[in-house]
Amino acid sequence: MTDKQIETRIARVREMESRLDRSEAAIRALDEALTGYENILDEYRMLEDYYGSFEWRDDFDADEQGLLPADLKRGVLSEDAVYDLLTEHKKLLIRMSHLVHEFQTA
Repeated sequence: MTDKQIETRIARVREMESRLDRSEAAIRALDEALTGYENILDEYRMLEDYYGSFEWRDDFDADEQGLLPADLKRGVLSEDAVYDLLTEHKKLLIRMSHLVHEFQTA
């Protein structure tokens, strides 16, 4: 084996080792993120059910009438915050579905 071939192998092993390190870190981060996501799914579904319900409408109206405390955090009563979250969630589900399909067909 020539010195050039050995250098080429060493460079390849270093590159693959770097890819291994980056892949392990990304997969660990994804695993942690998915665990966090799984842990809030019931809460997310409750929020989804609340948004657009009669309760939400009543709470929204009460806020509009000034019946809720001024210092109450009320992003959930904005007409955009929950909708934007639901839309982003749907986009992420589609993205994950495409990734699964890509790996199944590879």
